[in-house]
Amino acid sequence: MSGPLAGIRVVDMTTVAMGPYATQIMGDMGADVIKVESPEGDVFRAAAPMRNPRMGAAFLNLNRNKRSIILDLKNQDDMAVMLGLLKTADVFVSNTRPQALRRLDLDFESLLRLNPRLIACGTYGFSDADHCS
Repeated sequence: MSGPLAGIRVVDMTTVAMGPYATQIMGDMGADVIKVESPEGDVFRAAAPMRNPRMGAAFLNLNRNKRSIILDLKNQDDMAVMLGLLKTADVFVSNTRPQALRRLDLDFESLLRLNPRLIACGTYGFSDADHCS
């Protein structure tokens, strides 16, 4: 792709609307966005209207210009894949609760040790926990 963010890799571990919208804009601007979903998938997949099961129109729109992968981060092999993605990423965006990220060793301090140049952003609706490092 071309655009001002061409050559930038974004690992997107967000769900519903706010995070996917932010990373969708990055994808629209040329970034290589990789959406990481749990085996259950983003809950927004089920938001109507939809022609096919779990492919809601809003979900599809918010996740255009992205590649996707299903990872169970409680599985050691899947976590190794995630860490490999993060080692090569420029940006990590998540709306997973900070405590859950800490349990998975995906908190900012752990990410900094893994990839010192990584920009890590947390986006949380209805909370004062917004952060970007």
